[in-house]
Amino acid sequence: AVSLMMFTVRIWDLPTRLFHWALVTCIVALLITGNLGGAAMAWHFRFGYAVLTLVLFRLAWGLCGGFWSRWAQMPISLRHVRAYLNGHSDIRHRAGHNPLGSLSVIALLCVLLLQVGTGLVSDDEISNMGPLSTLVSGTVVTWASSWHKNVGKFILIALIAMHLLALAWYRFRKHPPLVPAMLHGNKTLPEPVPESADNGKSRVLALMILFSAALTVAALVSLGG
Repeated sequence: AVSLMMFTVRIWDLPTRLFHWALVTCIVALLITGNLGGAAMAWHFRFGYAVLTLVLFRLAWGLCGGFWSRWAQMPISLRHVRAYLNGHSDIRHRAGHNPLGSLSVIALLCVLLLQVGTGLVSDDEISNMGPLSTLVSGTVVTWASSWHKNVGKFILIALIAMHLLALAWYRFRKHPPLVPAMLHGNKTLPEPVPESADNGKSRVLALMILFSAALTVAALVSLGG
């Protein structure tokens, strides 16, 4: 007999969910302020520092956050990707980030790090210089500026577009929608899986990590002062 029992499990802890939506907000703001230019560039830099803070937080949270937010739970091997595409994926490789989702998360974080890094040493030769641009050679500044405004920006936009298309495909293929779980944290699954810790202790730890990440970014930016 086929069991019809379903299990509601906490997959995404509150810090992971807040990180996700804060990052979405900052990326949208960066794209808007970057295209506006002029006075908006002051906010472009601020949102850039916020993104770096968030990315550093997420890198650390992947080591000590909720079970499904950890890097160890991201099935990124070719075997896992192939099994997922063939519809034979284990429930543990679908409960949190599935193999394609895992790869997209890693790609997005890497591109964001590169975008912020090049932004820190770029110069638009008008009125805006990255805070660390005086610490590197003119050749590096020229390359970083070109990458940041052109190739890097378009790669970032492409990754975001792919992410949105994947969400739409997943929804219209009659799978359970992925977005609600990133709002309330829970998924209803046909099999029991480990829950992510999401309590006062873990949230205090997340705040401490976020504060440390913010201090790190502030110290980094001040190096060019």
